Amino acid sequence: MVISTNSLASAAQAAGAKTQGARIDVRNVSHWFDLPGGALQVIDELDLTIAPGEFVALLGPSGCGKSTLLRLVAGLEPATAGSLLQDGQPITRPDPSRIVVFQDPTLFPWRTVWDNVALGLQARGLLKAQRHRVDEALRLVGLDSFAKAFPHQLSGGMAQRVALARALVNDPSLLVLDEPLGKLDSLTRLSMQTELVDLWQRSGFSVLLVTHDVEEALFMAQRVVVFSERPARIKQVLVNDLPYPRHRGDPRLAELRREALALLGLDASW
Repeated sequence: MVISTNSLASAAQAAGAKTQGARIDVRNVSHWFDLPGGALQVIDELDLTIAPGEFVALLGPSGCGKSTLLRLVAGLEPATAGSLLQDGQPITRPDPSRIVVFQDPTLFPWRTVWDNVALGLQARGLLKAQRHRVDEALRLVGLDSFAKAFPHQLSGGMAQRVALARALVNDPSLLVLDEPLGKLDSLTRLSMQTELVDLWQRSGFSVLLVTHDVEEALFMAQRVVVFSERPARIKQVLVNDLPYPRHRGDPRLAELRREALALLGLDASW
């Protein structure tokens, strides 16, 4: 299915986002890793656009190149071929406007929740003038009453919310999520999915999510990009036009799940 960038932006507005997020263009990107046995291609001539304020999820077999694409978008390494743009400007290095949240929250155990969230502002020399943003970020994720707690006093879901607050304090235009809920128990994971969607709707940033959970991708995202085996190519883009808040039992989600599983070769048992 082909859908215009203007209609994607309209979808983001309809979802309640403020559409202040970044536009990301991935143009004819290919990428190789240099390994002792020779070059290994992980991405093959990929084209993808994320509209301002859009929520896009990536699905595909393990090791196909999804997380590599996230690293390229985040500016953590350059693409071997092709180009990546943010709002029309080349992505050449990491930038505070693009924040990555990984599966492991990687909190510093000797720092309080408040101090962990403040780390980015402190590193950029902005903390003295913008302390209020730390408090605002903690309120946004519902942890303002835990500001003085230490990481060992938090549950897994709370620790991941701290990692999200640490990202949000930088007021990102793009939130890059690499399996951020993968280590959480099933009930906490379901709750955090809803919380993440709420944060996205209130804040208006763009989101690029990698997950191996088909239902998670379809529940959260407006578009789900299904990749092939390595090297990653786009097999199909599934558009989920269901309004938010979504109900997990919606027949449309079940239909999309069957389609996604078929694309991944996992539909035999459904």
